[in-house]
Amino acid sequence: MQIGEVIRKYRKDRNMTQEEMAGRLGVTAPAVNKWEKGVAQPDIMLLAPIARLLGITLETLLSFHEELTGDEIGRLVMEVDQRFERESYEEVFQYVSNRIQEYPNCHQLIWQMALILDARHITNEVENADVYEEQILRWYQRALESTDAKVQRNSANSLIQYYIRKEMYDKAEEYLHYFSEEDTERKRIQAVIYSKTNRIEEAYKAYEEILFSEGQVLNMVFHSLYMLSAQAGDMVQARKYIEKESSLSCLLEMGKYSEVSCRLESVVQEQNAEETLLLVKQIRDSIPTIGGFANSWLYAHMEFKEISETFEKRLRNNLLKCFSDRETFGYMDGNAEWEELICQD
Repeated sequence: MQIGEVIRKYRKDRNMTQEEMAGRLGVTAPAVNKWEKGVAQPDIMLLAPIARLLGITLETLLSFHEELTGDEIGRLVMEVDQRFERESYEEVFQYVSNRIQEYPNCHQLIWQMALILDARHITNEVENADVYEEQILRWYQRALESTDAKVQRNSANSLIQYYIRKEMYDKAEEYLHYFSEEDTERKRIQAVIYSKTNRIEEAYKAYEEILFSEGQVLNMVFHSLYMLSAQAGDMVQARKYIEKESSLSCLLEMGKYSEVSCRLESVVQEQNAEETLLLVKQIRDSIPTIGGFANSWLYAHMEFKEISETFEKRLRNNLLKCFSDRETFGYMDGNAEWEELICQD
């Protein structure tokens, strides 16, 4: 944002006309107009009075570029990388400091620049490392002030990783609130902190919860990919996705019911009578395993609500009603085994 744009923005925020601003500063209204259009800039002696009048700091007034585009930040990051090839850490650090002074409100830039310096500091031997570390931490903290949740999260993560390296786990844990409760990365970091602080049972449970929840997500992803392929008429590809979904259920020990039930949609889509009969029998017989994951060693530290016989019976009845739907399973008409199967109590 150019200085004229800053003046115009904060003047309007204060419901002040150009004439009113000019009168209070002892200049003409056309002069203020020229500042705002970028045709001219205010005299240096007027900068402090302008900032006071608009209720902002000189830093804000002089922030010609509050934000940079992603491409502009990318070019600056590349420039820093290239400078490391030919300059000392101290020289690059000074270059970064100057860029941050030039763009003091671009939190994305501040975080990325701090991250680069932090990474180089870890991999290279740097004299007076503590001095640089202190400034890097201050920049991470500044980036936390961003209104962009992604920048906040990234900055918090950088601080967490720093404090974990320093074995200051209580301090690292303080920044977890910048992640949402359901964020998998938050859960993983929490598990790491648990393991580092000898809270082993909590660590196991946290990792198992990630394994269980992310397994469910992956299963849904495979099924969605199956749907896309089926809609496109590519049943060969669709079958591959279903096989992956079934294999994942097996790998994560979700129970036989989960392994076989995901195949139903594909055999119905293909109207394969022989496979439908075989699969539906498998589904029916595997109903007792619907909560099989609760008995798996993979989730030994998690607690699950026990699935009742009433629920299993209700599921069985609902499935039989579903299989009796002629609109979906009409292609099975005339199959004696099928008729016997769906008529069972």
